[in-house]
Amino acid sequence: MSKFDEKLAFYKEQMGKLGIKVDDQLIHDCTKACGPSIYNKDAETVSGSDQTELDRVKKNYLIKKLGFSASDDLDGMVNYAVEKMGKSNRNKYRAIFYYLLSQKSGKSPA
Repeated sequence: MSKFDEKLAFYKEQMGKLGIKVDDQLIHDCTKACGPSIYNKDAETVSGSDQTELDRVKKNYLIKKLGFSASDDLDGMVNYAVEKMGKSNRNKYRAIFYYLLSQKSGKSPA
């Protein structure tokens, strides 16, 4: 099993614990979209309380990857993902966070 496949299996397991229904293709695409950040302990998570981090997610994922504009309800989508993963959850894995954003918007990064 490759490192990527191990991470993918781990994210699916975490999604099950959070009660998030898994779409295999979408989580695969979202994990791929994270690039090498999934292999870095600090970069693989999103801080839901760091506005700079959330702005980066909006700019780099929602706008650049999914094609939204700054005038769209980006804050609403980000807040949805934070709520769905749990505000107190310290392990908001980037791939799952992106999955929730894609699921909410109906757009895939692939």
